[in-house]
Amino acid sequence: MYGDAVARLVGELKALPGVGQRTAERLAFHLVQAPPERARALARALQDVSESVRPCRVCFNVTDQDPCRLCSDPGRDAGLLCVVERPQDVLALERVGGFRGRYHVLLGAVSLLDGVAAEDLTIAPLVARVKQGGVREVLLATNPTFDGDATALHLQAALAPLGVRLTRLARGLPIGGSLELASKAILTEALERRQAFPAAQE
Repeated sequence: MYGDAVARLVGELKALPGVGQRTAERLAFHLVQAPPERARALARALQDVSESVRPCRVCFNVTDQDPCRLCSDPGRDAGLLCVVERPQDVLALERVGGFRGRYHVLLGAVSLLDGVAAEDLTIAPLVARVKQGGVREVLLATNPTFDGDATALHLQAALAPLGVRLTRLARGLPIGGSLELASKAILTEALERRQAFPAAQE
C-alpha cells in the first residue's frame, strides 16, 4: 500500500508497547515527511542506546556508565535501599525528589500468568548487597498489584533472616481524593492501615 520501506518502519513501530497500527502509521508518516536529519537523529539515538546503555552492575538500573550515577553519588544514603520493579519506577521516585537513598531494580515482578518466578528477578544480587553490610533499611516499593504484593512477599522471605529493617510504601486514599470515587481495594487498604489521629497542640 505504501511501499516496503514504510511498511517495515510501521511494523517496527507497532512492535513497541502501547503502539497500535494507526499510531505506528502516524509516526511513520511523520518521519517520512520530516526533514531527513530528524530521521537520522532518531536512528543515531536508537543506535547509541543499543550500544551504550546497560544495566548497572550494582543496582541494575539502566545506565551509560557503570556503576550508574545514583550508585556513584556519595551524597546519597547507602544505608537506605529502595527496591523497585523496573527502571521507570526509579525515574518516577526521582521526579518526586524526596528519596535520597539508593536503589535496586528487580527487572520485573513475580507473575504466575507470565511465567516469571522469583529466580528470574535480581533478588539474589539484592540479598548479596545486604549481606555485604551497611544497609540498615530496605524499602519495598513494588507496585500495589497482585504481582507486586507477591514479589514483596518473596523479598520479605529472602531478607528477613538478614536482620535488616523492612518497610513498604504507604497505601490507601490519595490526597485530594474522595471516598465516593475510591475503589473497593483502595478503601480496604485505607481501613486496614488506618493511623492514630494526632493529638491537638495545646
